[in-house]
Amino acid sequence: MPYINIRVTDEQVTQEQKRQLIEGTTQLVVDILNKNPKTTYVIIDEIPIENWGVNGKQYLGTKK
Repeated sequence: MPYINIRVTDEQVTQEQKRQLIEGTTQLVVDILNKNPKTTYVIIDEIPIENWGVNGKQYLGTKK
C-alpha cells in the first residue's frame, strides 16, 4: 500500500489544486509502480511558511 506525503507551504493552496495533486500523484503511482489506486494514500501537509528554510535562512516567501 503506497503512502505518499506531499508537503507544501501554506500559501493559499486551493481545494482544487489539492484535488489535482492527489489525483495526479495517485495516477503516477498506478502508471509507474502498477499500484492499486484503492490502496494508495496521498496526504498533503500544509506547513507554515515561517517553518521553512532555504539556503541556511528562514524562508518567509510572499505570504499574503
